[in-house]
Amino acid sequence: MTFGQLLEQFGEKYLQALLVTWELTAIAFAAAFAIGIIITIIRISPIIPLRVFGEIYVQIFRNIPGAALLILLVYALPYLNVVWSYFTCVLIATTLIPAAFCSEYLMSGINTIGIGQIEAARALGFTFTQMIVKVVIPQAVRSSVLSLTNLLVATMLTTALASQVPLKPTDLTGIVSYINTHAVGGVTAFLISAILYCATAVIIGQIGNLIDRKVRILR
Repeated sequence: MTFGQLLEQFGEKYLQALLVTWELTAIAFAAAFAIGIIITIIRISPIIPLRVFGEIYVQIFRNIPGAALLILLVYALPYLNVVWSYFTCVLIATTLIPAAFCSEYLMSGINTIGIGQIEAARALGFTFTQMIVKVVIPQAVRSSVLSLTNLLVATMLTTALASQVPLKPTDLTGIVSYINTHAVGGVTAFLISAILYCATAVIIGQIGNLIDRKVRILR
């Protein structure tokens, strides 16, 4: 089928798949960002067991393949009488892994904070929590905008895991399989999905660059 024929016949399906990809990306990234901040705070806390837990979390989920994690969630957990919907399993898989990378990026951002600012916060009588909330995390996030932008794009691409389960409605990768089982979409079906992925990534990149220019810390 030609490009025009595919859009004419499956244009609505592509739009629906794009919206599903955006939805998965937005929810997964928001959750990963929140978990990443928590894990980062745990990793710099004065409590050793918490620091060890944070490091273990990062090492596990930074190195586990997304497909392997999804298989565990979908096919292994039911043996433990834990059954979640396909959407929930995909969402968990696309959240836990980016959260580990988010923590690593924030740790890099923390390393850019001058020791003088930490000492000043202590001199002002800030508690550990106040210092983290008012000094450390805000600056770490501002220093990591571009890295977090790349993480958002990576999270979007990770949502392609949804194509490995019978998720309905499906995502941009899954729609290709749907089309090729109902028509002869061929390479063109992949091309349309690739264009939509690339267009979304470019938009995310431009927004990330704009935010970085506004919040960048000049040293």
